[in-house]
Amino acid sequence: MKTILVANNEQSTRFLYKEKLEEDGYQVSVAANGEEAMKMLDKQNPDLIILDIKMQGMNGIEVMSKIKDEKGDIPIILCSAYGQYKQSFRIWASDAYVVKSADLRELRLTIKEIFNQQKTG
Repeated sequence: MKTILVANNEQSTRFLYKEKLEEDGYQVSVAANGEEAMKMLDKQNPDLIILDIKMQGMNGIEVMSKIKDEKGDIPIILCSAYGQYKQSFRIWASDAYVVKSADLRELRLTIKEIFNQQKTG
């Protein structure tokens, strides 16, 4: 079973992502902020990480940079309610960028694409 770590400062978003992604057959862990996500990464090695950009304390970009330095090539999806960041996600070295929405089709499709690339890559 593929494992996913979701770091998002909004409790309702964490709950929604966990519920829906578990329905898709993934094992999902959640963190309320960047610091908590980094502590969780000391104990687990997820197959994919979903990071909110606008978290208090250590934001998603900072967390991603630290993960890339310490953990290497774990795929990372950046999420934000702000669509204007979509143009910059490659500069930040994330694997994908998804605009937050209650409709998780884009996120679910992006996750499947990343896992399929791992199989064929």
